[in-house]
Amino acid sequence: MFGSRTDREMVTCIACGERLSRSDAREYDKHGDRWDRRDKTFEYVCKTCFGEMSRHPRGDLEATLDAAGAGETDRETFLEQFRELSRNESE
Repeated sequence: MFGSRTDREMVTCIACGERLSRSDAREYDKHGDRWDRRDKTFEYVCKTCFGEMSRHPRGDLEATLDAAGAGETDRETFLEQFRELSRNESE
């Protein structure tokens, strides 16, 4: 009769920026623990982008992105910090 709340909730794909209903998206947890849902907010990926995602292990990539300020700082600052952190990890 009525759709569920998730059918009506709109989310944005973090890969391509498309707005879509939550039920048409895939949950993405940048910390890699999507099963622990306590006090967690998820990001979302559309089905097309999800299908194109690499399933290879990413090591500490997500931690490095967080530490570099991904989504929290301007592009130039992020790239500078990411480059420095990546350089330090490879030494």
